[in-house]
Amino acid sequence: MTSIFRQYETLLVERISEQTAVVTLNRPEVRNALNTAMMTDLRDLFQATYVNTEGLRAIVLTGAGDKAFCAGGDLKQRNTMSDAEWQQQHAVLEQAILALMATPLPLIAAVNGDCMGGGLEVALCCDFIYAADAARFALPEGKLGIMPGGAGTQNLPRAVGERRARELIMTGRIFDAQKGYDWRLVNEVVPRNVLLATVLGVCKEVAALGPLSAMQIKKSITASSAMDLASGYGFEIAAYNRLVPTQDRLEGVAAFNEKRRPDFKGN
Repeated sequence: MTSIFRQYETLLVERISEQTAVVTLNRPEVRNALNTAMMTDLRDLFQATYVNTEGLRAIVLTGAGDKAFCAGGDLKQRNTMSDAEWQQQHAVLEQAILALMATPLPLIAAVNGDCMGGGLEVALCCDFIYAADAARFALPEGKLGIMPGGAGTQNLPRAVGERRARELIMTGRIFDAQKGYDWRLVNEVVPRNVLLATVLGVCKEVAALGPLSAMQIKKSITASSAMDLASGYGFEIAAYNRLVPTQDRLEGVAAFNEKRRPDFKGN
């Protein structure tokens, strides 16, 4: 079974605590642009979390350097690609996006700088987005004669509403972190020098939940966007009932009554 804690060509993976890991997009010389290797690394890492969470309860995704979270696709690499090569590379990105969205672990983006194109699509796969005050965002693919292909036309409307998403995607307009917050794309805007510390603090709060609870909560909220209210509630109840026979449920109730912190084991 492959561990996520291994060497990657384009990612740095660090276990900050027993329960939290930080994954850093690590191509700062090109503003952490997505090349084939990074797409492959992201796919492999997040597919591995689906198989084995390795005791983690939250993952932070951020970018190396102080300029960009991710500038989008690496257009220098793509410049000489044939149509077939372009589509083959994009298939890897599609797998990475699906793996990001399918990870059972709470995933938090710490957007430290520019977050453009595929970079914004990667961030949109996360459960929360915290942004540095100087961060900027855009989905400018239409200006290149293409369109978002990393679920941007699906996830941005779910975040900011359909009309706002139409405007942003059809203009390719760049907007700042405060606008992102105002439009409900971003959960919180903080100074860059406290961004990671802020997000790691949120991770501690997330990690305080029962790990099985967090996973079922994530599944239920994700399912809600594709269901009517009654069907979504049915999914929620099914997820709830999966937690009733767990040892974590017994431990949580016992800890409450004994006025102590619960010791969740994930079973």
